Amino acid sequence: MKNLISVIILAILFAACGPERPKVEEGNGANEENAVAENANEGKGIGQVKEVTLNTPLEQDRIPRGKAIYEMKCQACHRLDDQRVVGPGWKDVTKKRKPEWIMNMITNVDVMLERDEEAQKLLELCLTRMPNQNVSLGDARDVLEFMRQNDGEK
Repeated sequence: MKNLISVIILAILFAACGPERPKVEEGNGANEENAVAENANEGKGIGQVKEVTLNTPLEQDRIPRGKAIYEMKCQACHRLDDQRVVGPGWKDVTKKRKPEWIMNMITNVDVMLERDEEAQKLLELCLTRMPNQNVSLGDARDVLEFMRQNDGEK
């Protein structure tokens, strides 16, 4: 019993004397919130995607990959026309939203629903949170190209 207590005490001492962890500076968050608001005001949403270059004609190799992702992760809640099922229909979404906003909504949905005004309006309309599907940036770009084709771009 004494040996067990000694081992526990030694383990606690070693843990307390372990390597120093990096310090995280805590601020008031004003700079971060200003950057978020500035990015959101541009209509690009909130997230890692700051700039998307769209090519004309469409990148044909991306479209079938985007369609496959849509069928696997999106089709249960979104239709390709303007019909709302659980989420809004995708018709003309690329004409209404900037590509950066679309990709940020796909890849950073939790933050977008918490802090982006347009995403919050969609949540109020649909009443169901879009789940985080863990879509990579590359896959989100493929989905965007599929959306562009769906909206009639060539």
